[in-house]
Amino acid sequence: MEKRDKRVIIVGGGVAGMQAALSLRARGAEPVIVEREDRLGGKIAGWHKLFPTFTPAGEVLEPLRSRVAEAGIEVRTGRTVEEVTPTGVVLNGGERLDGAATVVCSGFEVFNARIKEEYGYGIYDNVFTTVDIERMLNEGCVRTAQGREPRRIAFLHCVGSRDEKVGAHHCSKVCCITGVKQAIEMKELFPAAEVLNFYMDIRMFGPGYEELYRRAQLDYHINFIRGRISEASQTIDGRVQIKAEDTLIGRPLRMTVDMLVLIVGMKGGASNGAFARSGGLTVAPNGFMQPRDSFLGNVASEREGVFYAGAVTAPKNIGESLNEGMAAAERVAAYLNL
Repeated sequence: MEKRDKRVIIVGGGVAGMQAALSLRARGAEPVIVEREDRLGGKIAGWHKLFPTFTPAGEVLEPLRSRVAEAGIEVRTGRTVEEVTPTGVVLNGGERLDGAATVVCSGFEVFNARIKEEYGYGIYDNVFTTVDIERMLNEGCVRTAQGREPRRIAFLHCVGSRDEKVGAHHCSKVCCITGVKQAIEMKELFPAAEVLNFYMDIRMFGPGYEELYRRAQLDYHINFIRGRISEASQTIDGRVQIKAEDTLIGRPLRMTVDMLVLIVGMKGGASNGAFARSGGLTVAPNGFMQPRDSFLGNVASEREGVFYAGAVTAPKNIGESLNEGMAAAERVAAYLNL
């Protein structure tokens, strides 16, 4: 088999894309990673610590980056993919990269919290998202917009998930554990602060997730309130007044907090529609790419030669994305008879 017949285009350089490329290289393929950002890493590049172990994100990301470099895998950063086909991709500017197969690992997008105007993100100073909190944690400085240490912090689950008003019917799967992780981090930073989590129901599906949820309550005394925040407004001193309901006791709540943190969900990437049109693929009703078969073909598309890995098809955690990177590589290797 000639070298050009072993080339596999990897769309996206997050954890799934890097793992797929490494596994393909081990099978003798010639992977090429195309990443729109300036560095490999995807969403994890902006993360501080990972749930449920609080492992620093760099301890997972840097070894993957190093292995990709050591393997001599070709990487095209700062380039976007405009079209996807079984025999390659078209990059911005019209350049075509040909290959014997394509693996789409372009991941997800974070829900734009500004759409939920009732919460005041982008309007009120002290309304943040979980993405903002991770950035603050990475920078080593979590403060209110006025530079104060928060005394009361409220987290709101399911912003942009399970919400018919914004057309997001799906569960983003990792939001609950993200809220628990960040609530614990806040309590460790500010032991005297009151930390509250408003939720519809808590979904702790992964190994160690339920245990961390229990620790949050028993060891850190974080309050979990079953109910939605219906409205937020800003006080004269820059704090946030929230209205909610505790559905377990059937009582309305009104309180003022120093920080309101919106736990934003995952949504399908904006490029998925273009990929579907150019490659004859299907976008599911929830905006993610539709695999051939949810059981036996979850890393294969409907088109021969196009494969998927990671959160491009559904919300997933890092471990699942890494596993799908390996699984997609095995399917590609079988397809190319490597």
